[in-house]
Amino acid sequence: MNRLSNHRRTLGPHLGHWSCVLALILWVSVWPLTSQESPASQDPQANDAVTASKGAAGAESDIRVRVDVVNVPVAALNSEGLPIYGLKQSDFEIYEDGKRQKITHFLRETDIPLRVGLLLDTSNSARRYLEFEKDAASEFAYMLLQKSRRHQIFLLTFDGTAEVVVDFSNDRDKLEEAIQELKAGGGKALFDSIYFACKEKMVRADNPNGTRRVLVIVSDGLDSQSERNLEEVISMARLAEVVIYAIGTTSYGFANPGNKILKRLAEETGGEVHFPLMKTLGADMRGYISHGVQFEGTSQNMAISKGQGLYSAARFMQMIDSIGSIRRELEEQYSLAYTPTNPELDGTYRNIQVKVRRKGVRLRFKKGYFAVSEDVRLAMANQDSLIENGEE
Repeated sequence: MNRLSNHRRTLGPHLGHWSCVLALILWVSVWPLTSQESPASQDPQANDAVTASKGAAGAESDIRVRVDVVNVPVAALNSEGLPIYGLKQSDFEIYEDGKRQKITHFLRETDIPLRVGLLLDTSNSARRYLEFEKDAASEFAYMLLQKSRRHQIFLLTFDGTAEVVVDFSNDRDKLEEAIQELKAGGGKALFDSIYFACKEKMVRADNPNGTRRVLVIVSDGLDSQSERNLEEVISMARLAEVVIYAIGTTSYGFANPGNKILKRLAEETGGEVHFPLMKTLGADMRGYISHGVQFEGTSQNMAISKGQGLYSAARFMQMIDSIGSIRRELEEQYSLAYTPTNPELDGTYRNIQVKVRRKGVRLRFKKGYFAVSEDVRLAMANQDSLIENGEE
């Protein structure tokens, strides 16, 4: 079992002071190393990483370290959240920091391996929703792994601390058994747990160009005792190239400030949040509602009871719809790639915007990336405690 360790220092939302640390990391990892100011850069902190490579005769030549290609998975959806097929490269435009980029690679991908973290809230306040969380996690793992065993999922639970219950696996039975054994109790450190999942699991997962890194959080979005804050979590998720999806547990008729947190996490990373228990059931449910009667041993047939987290077969089907929507979005995406007009690996965060020329199409895509190599990305995550405050 892996436990979440406490970190008391700040990574900062934009890693503004990473240029010095980045230069030191590159100096240690590549020998010999020289640096020179990029004439095209207007950022005094953005330094080029230049390596000296010896030829066969012992001569040295400078090689500028550059971003070769940026991959941008894009989900194209209609008003009902269903994938749209048949789009062409000419339908898309892509921008980096406001400058249009030339799309060099384009295809529709349906079998990209996924590295998924399932984060389940097992705090004491989640006790009344725990059966719903178990069903949601079980159905998601089953749907995803049924489609492809190339995907891998790790299961992490959180209360006051985070615990990796099952490491990356494509064994459905192993995941199902672990999910059904979960029990609730303890505090709630949502932010620390997401930060831990990104830093300790996702940064070390396969290269994001070869796989996609996703967190699926089932929670009410509330946090009572994390040392990390929301901005730090978003920064680490971006560094780890993670897209966050969430399934909120707030019931219809109840206000919950945690909903805004889940929405922010999803929006800032290119994901989506669903609230299946918020949907109204209508007056005539044709036998789904059982007027407060709970049927023993059949969670899908439990009656809906306001504020108690019990749900009927109708609620179960709404949850299945949400999970199915997330799975389809992950597996039916367009892949766009470009070589950036600013090719330097300078450690800065680059904003990405994708536009589509067709009407009635909604897009979801990653919002940006840190211009670093994979080795440096890992080092930055490991060294975040060296930075007292990276926020400008």
